[in-house]
Amino acid sequence: MKIIPVTCAVIISGYKILAVRRSDQMPLAGCWEFPGGKVENGENNDDCLRREIREELKIEVEIGKALPISEYSYEERKMIRLIPFLTQIKTGEITLLEHDTYRWLGVNELFEVNWALADIPIVKHLEENWSALITD
Repeated sequence: MKIIPVTCAVIISGYKILAVRRSDQMPLAGCWEFPGGKVENGENNDDCLRREIREELKIEVEIGKALPISEYSYEERKMIRLIPFLTQIKTGEITLLEHDTYRWLGVNELFEVNWALADIPIVKHLEENWSALITD
């Protein structure tokens, strides 16, 4: 099975978490996710995440704690290994370049949106561990 490493940013601001919705031009259109993307050859996870967030949102992020990895297979013989990190916006204003909208969600609002299946274990982890995560 081919494993595709993908980093994603759990961007926190003011006790809210950023969720972005995939546009009609993207696979899984209409699903919500944490922004990020595929790790390129020779690229480490931090560099990938910084690059992807610049390319998708035009912001710079400060990368914090790694969260548990989520693995999900959307198709036979291909698995997404989603590698999440807690992050904060360092500079810039969010400008969507790939997604069609975004929302800031409180921990009790996380399941008000239709998450991509690979992101759901991360959302559950955030919901279950929120108090510990924001005080670390």
